[in-house]
Amino acid sequence: MIRKALHIALLGYGKMGRAVEKMALSRQHVIKCRIDSEADWLSSQDILKQCDIAIEFSLPETAPGNIRRCLELGIPVVSGTTGWDHELESLVRLCEEKNGCLLHASNFSIGVNFFFEMNRQLSRMLSGMKGYSPRIVESHHKHKLDAPSGTAISLARDIIEHREELNKWAREGKEKEAGSLPIKSYRMEDVIGTHVVVYDSEIDSIEIKHTSHDRRGFAEGALLAAEWVHDKQGVFTMKDFLNI
Repeated sequence: MIRKALHIALLGYGKMGRAVEKMALSRQHVIKCRIDSEADWLSSQDILKQCDIAIEFSLPETAPGNIRRCLELGIPVVSGTTGWDHELESLVRLCEEKNGCLLHASNFSIGVNFFFEMNRQLSRMLSGMKGYSPRIVESHHKHKLDAPSGTAISLARDIIEHREELNKWAREGKEKEAGSLPIKSYRMEDVIGTHVVVYDSEIDSIEIKHTSHDRRGFAEGALLAAEWVHDKQGVFTMKDFLNI
């Protein structure tokens, strides 16, 4: 049950922005503005202030600025752009200073977020099994700009937390660095997103896998998160929304 029709600002109007727009309209929300350039920002200031929430799927280099502008204006933000983690801490501080609202996630798919929890559980279970070496393989469409994906990095961080012999992740293909968790990235035609976590030993392998079939899953998750968080204050993730 939708509590209210939200007035939404779309920050970024690529494939994901359009998928979010389609999903939002199907759920009886209103798209008040679409911001995809600096010119759009200049022409949408007054309209933006009328929005209940902004949903942000842009580029790694523009996402922090988009989020910062919304927090300065007092507009809650749901952000699914990846590749800007180095600025997250400063944005969290700004959100707290402004008593604002930010929900950020490396992946809004409900299935992926349960996959994250499976990964955490498996990493805890195998934390003392030194014979099993973890690695991650991820595949996406050729237009995805960041590699590894934000989802793969999130998976890696959760594994590293429970493996004392690991202290970082590294892209596979280079000489393996001591203490690093390898991530192999593929960019291909017509691949929405696939992530595989593998634990290899000399006698067997354990594997968990998630495959996305349609971007609607990401769009639906972002909309559900927006409906949940638009009237809250604080910094949230999908773990908060899903009560994991």
